[in-house]
Amino acid sequence: QTQPSREGCCSYASISTRLSERTTVQQPNQAMIAFALAALLASTNARPAELRVRGGAASQSDMLERLRSGEGFVAALDQSGGSTPAALKAYGVPESDYNDEGEMFDLVHEMRERIACCLDERCIGAILFEATMDRTFEGRPAPAYLWSKKIVPLLKCDKGLAEEKDGCQLMKEIPGLEKTLARAKLLGVAGTKMRSRIMKADEEGIKSVVKQQFDVAKRICRCGLVPIIEPEVDAFVEDKGHAEEILLNALHAELHSLEPGELVMLKLTLPDIEDLYASCVAHPNVVRVLALSGGFDRREACARLKRQSGVIASFSRALTEGLSVDMDDATFSAALDASCSALYD
Repeated sequence: QTQPSREGCCSYASISTRLSERTTVQQPNQAMIAFALAALLASTNARPAELRVRGGAASQSDMLERLRSGEGFVAALDQSGGSTPAALKAYGVPESDYNDEGEMFDLVHEMRERIACCLDERCIGAILFEATMDRTFEGRPAPAYLWSKKIVPLLKCDKGLAEEKDGCQLMKEIPGLEKTLARAKLLGVAGTKMRSRIMKADEEGIKSVVKQQFDVAKRICRCGLVPIIEPEVDAFVEDKGHAEEILLNALHAELHSLEPGELVMLKLTLPDIEDLYASCVAHPNVVRVLALSGGFDRREACARLKRQSGVIASFSRALTEGLSVDMDDATFSAALDASCSALYD
């Protein structure tokens, strides 16, 4: 890998010195911004060359356009600590193959890297777990590697679900969100994803889920990233259709509260009604509407997706269905290619 040129690359000390020199002629708020930037750079563990946004400043707008108009799907590679054992088991790695959480995350990273290396232009984006964002694919920082293939890097930024209330689970608090987002943006990440869960058609509960999602989304927008809002409706609850009607109304109310520059994406459970979310697809603040597979197998999920105009797949289990750690590279690549074709078509 070629070394970055000295031009455009400098040490923390020189950055801090130059910013400090400027504060003598800046207004107080500008001085505070300069100091905060220097502190942010100094507080990270990455080297200066690793902090530069790969692809240049224009990449953010290029990534947005790719998300907005690209043909394909978004890969969900963001299994958390709670869902990772099941993902590894489906991949052929039993819990007896690792002794602790560290070994577990090493194994799931190997799986994610293997998948990432086989993805092509049919994949327009990939959602990463935070630890994956900080690791490498093929010896390159994971976000940079993905964008070199025109796959937009996205970050799962939530910290899991709170206890159930009113038939729903809000997100837990997200400590240090803005600091994490600043680091993600420097690494070349273009957006985020955060998940809540709806298990009952309870109007108050669903409104609370959507309000919390949009409150956090506005903070993410202020950091220059595009948030994916994911209020997942449990695909197998009895009153799923009613819950989705309530959710649609709550989404409309919050979407209409957004400023023109506050752009979001939605990731929603595949509904029972054809084109239920067409109004969301057409909303000027919505970059894209994604569908989650929600426990359906690939065949069922893709069949349901075809009934939702303008919605694209963002599957996890349905994407990796049939993949195995024991496959040789050629067999693995062919199996993933078939999965990508199903999601793309």
